[in-house]
Amino acid sequence: MSTPLPQRPDHVYRGRFAPSPTGPLHFGSLLAALASYCDARHVGGQWLVRIEDVDGAREVSGAAESILQTLYRYGFRWDAEAPRQSTRSARYRQILDTLINAGLVYPCACSRQRLQHAPLGASGERVYPGYCRPASGAIIPFESHETAAWRLRVPETPCRFTDLVQGEQCQNLSDECGDFILKRRDGFYAYHLAVVVDDIDQGITDIVRGADLLTLTPRHLWLYECLGHPPPSYSHIPVAATPEGQKLSKQTRAPALPENPLPTLLAAWRFLAQAQPPQSFSTPDAFWNWAITHWNPNAIPRVISLPAPL
Repeated sequence: MSTPLPQRPDHVYRGRFAPSPTGPLHFGSLLAALASYCDARHVGGQWLVRIEDVDGAREVSGAAESILQTLYRYGFRWDAEAPRQSTRSARYRQILDTLINAGLVYPCACSRQRLQHAPLGASGERVYPGYCRPASGAIIPFESHETAAWRLRVPETPCRFTDLVQGEQCQNLSDECGDFILKRRDGFYAYHLAVVVDDIDQGITDIVRGADLLTLTPRHLWLYECLGHPPPSYSHIPVAATPEGQKLSKQTRAPALPENPLPTLLAAWRFLAQAQPPQSFSTPDAFWNWAITHWNPNAIPRVISLPAPL
């Protein structure tokens, strides 16, 4: 690979929380923030925040600032300035060029209409059949296909990994999704490329996030392998669901977090099946001091979703 990547400091736990600025923080977001924060602080590790605004078309004006203010009001403290993906396009292009030069990525001109006829994988996602895939190892200059999407070749062999909450996992990318997109036709870099490059550059060693992203993890692991970088460990916690069984999100009109942090922090703590506090707390700081000490990741339910308590 022609682009050097920072080496991971294995002796330092470094976690992160990476919200998208598509609206205010809600209870589902709080779960991921709380779990990742406690997991890092419990072992004396670092905790970072970054704003995942790589898809500018979905960003809500002022949401990034609101998210950071809410996190601070709820007692979260991060160890470095919170970067924004929208400022990192040059870095993503650098890594994409590295993958192109290695013959791992190729341009794709397929339309949405053509892809509608692709077969379905086990999760219901369309599996890319390789319509535009060139001969193995072919190197195609980026400049000759600037308006194309760019796809990463995937292997035929299954990806196996151990999730620290959900246990042993196995997925064959060629059967589940096929060669997946790293840069879209509209010019935006895909989440898969951005999240892996950001985690590498920030030295992230441990990722705690919602189980809705569990099926995407093999794609990220494959990208780590293509870049020759050791992956982080993963813990996928249950997501909060609406009464109808849908993931609690901005799309399902999840309400913004309330002004008073303590009741909601305690609700998130209970959702993750953590020990009942022996006393009440007068401030968020008092809650965090107790919660970080008593955090038990082994108690987190090994399920994908649970009804939201709010």
